[in-house]
Amino acid sequence: MITVQVTYTVKPEFVAKNKENIQRFLADFKKMDDSAFWYHISLMDDGVTFSHFSAYRDEKIQQEVLNVASFKAFQQERDESGLNGSHAVKVLEFVGASSGKLMPGQPL
Repeated sequence: MITVQVTYTVKPEFVAKNKENIQRFLADFKKMDDSAFWYHISLMDDGVTFSHFSAYRDEKIQQEVLNVASFKAFQQERDESGLNGSHAVKVLEFVGASSGKLMPGQPL
């Protein structure tokens, strides 16, 4: 399993647009085999720093996800917005997870 954390800080005026772009690529991700990967995005309490966590069954699905057109467009627009060197990518060692998925609107 491949797990990755990406964090970056955008300008305050770009937060709403970044959220829109995230919703766009998430809609496309939902059309894919979600048993092969997991993707989660949070906005930190400073209101401008985003954190993306992803887990992939293998490199093949990771490349499929990373090459979705709306995701690539999101990355380009995010990068062009001016990240001021805040973009950081960390490959993590998977240790474990709970058995369920927590999704808005679904009971625990």
